[in-house]
Amino acid sequence: MSGQRVDVKVVMLGKEYVGKTSLVERYVHDRFLVGPYQNDTAGSERYEAMSRIYYRGAKAAIVCYDLTDSSSFERAKFWVKELRNLEEGCQIYLCGTKSDLLEEDRRRRRVDFHDVQDYADNIKAQLFETSSKTGQSVDELFQKVAEDYVSVAAFQVMTEDKGVDLGQKANPYFYSCCHH
Repeated sequence: MSGQRVDVKVVMLGKEYVGKTSLVERYVHDRFLVGPYQNDTAGSERYEAMSRIYYRGAKAAIVCYDLTDSSSFERAKFWVKELRNLEEGCQIYLCGTKSDLLEEDRRRRRVDFHDVQDYADNIKAQLFETSSKTGQSVDELFQKVAEDYVSVAAFQVMTEDKGVDLGQKANPYFYSCCHH
C-alpha cells in the first residue's frame, strides 16, 4: 500500500474541555493555543444522540480524558461502551490529556495510570498520556492510529480481496511466507 492515499474515519470523543481540539491543533499545526475553544458537540452530554451519527463508520476512535479530572475518565468509559455497542470494528485509543499539569505538580493526578492500563488491556485499547502544550506523545498517538489502520487494511486486502486459501499449500504466496 506504499505510496497510496488511505482515507480512514477517525473520531475523537471525550468530555467537554478534556483537550480534543488542542490535540488536533498540536498534531496538525504543531502549536498550542490558549482557549477558550467553542464547545464541541461530540463532548457534550446533551448531544449524545447526535454523536452517534458523528462516529458511525469510524475505524478508529481517540477517546480522551483529562488526567486531572476523574469524572472525565468515567465519561471516557461511556464512550467506549457506546463504540463497542454501535461500531464493533472501531479500534480504540485511550488518551490521557494535560500531562504537563502533572509535571508541575504530581498531586494533581486524579486518574491512576495502572487503573487505566488495566482497563485498556481489558478492552484491547492502546493507551497514551499526552500533552498538547508540550507535544508529549501527540505525534506518537496519531502515528500509531495510522500504522494500525494501514496494517489492518493491508491484511484485509490480502485475505479478502485475493481470497487466500490457507489450505492451498501449492500457492506461491503461502509457500514463500510460511516455508523457509
